[in-house]
Amino acid sequence: MTMTVRIPAGWPATEERARAVQDELRGRVVLDEPGPPPGTGRVTGVDVAYDDERDVVVAAAVVLDAATLDVVAESTAVGRVSFPYVPGLLAFREIPAVMAALEALPCAPGLVVCDGYGLAHPRRFGLASHLGVLTGLPTIGVAKNPFTFTHEEPGAPRGSSSPLLAGEEEVGRALRTQAGIKPVFVSVGHRVTLENACAHTLRLAPRFRLPETTRHADALCRRALKTTAA
Repeated sequence: MTMTVRIPAGWPATEERARAVQDELRGRVVLDEPGPPPGTGRVTGVDVAYDDERDVVVAAAVVLDAATLDVVAESTAVGRVSFPYVPGLLAFREIPAVMAALEALPCAPGLVVCDGYGLAHPRRFGLASHLGVLTGLPTIGVAKNPFTFTHEEPGAPRGSSSPLLAGEEEVGRALRTQAGIKPVFVSVGHRVTLENACAHTLRLAPRFRLPETTRHADALCRRALKTTAA
């Protein structure tokens, strides 16, 4: 199912207002819930693709059975880009479309895995945290790079990890999902512990570096964007 994205009334239009919204919502992030056990229920990947020339954004949500990693449901949402590109404020470009895709699903999404950051964000409120607060869903961020943070290289075996650090503060983990392959960068979004977020990520990445949730959502939104732009 494909939804049309409607930008919410009062959605920030300036960097100043967007940062004020981050400051307002950041205090609502829940960090003391463990989250669903890995391998149970459903888990949903979300991702976004853009056609900047046409000012089009497409979001995809793909629901997997957490035990088998089989696809259970999927949806897309298409709309106009809702905010300019500003590092640290990417959630304001992506969330209206992602929320529309989630709303179009025929079933509850369970844990949501974002291709991006949660607490591993300069303002400790990346896409995964923002989405979690607005939807109430448990969320984690699994990113391809460490953004502005530092880490020591994890051990070579699958499952090895090292802290992702802002100074001495641990904001996430560098996690080796495949032996000898570059790690991914896991952070808490909302209503999940970091240990559980890493356990989910490993469970979702049995064969490749990136979680199956991200792989499916990335492929779906790219396909949908080609169809939309045609």
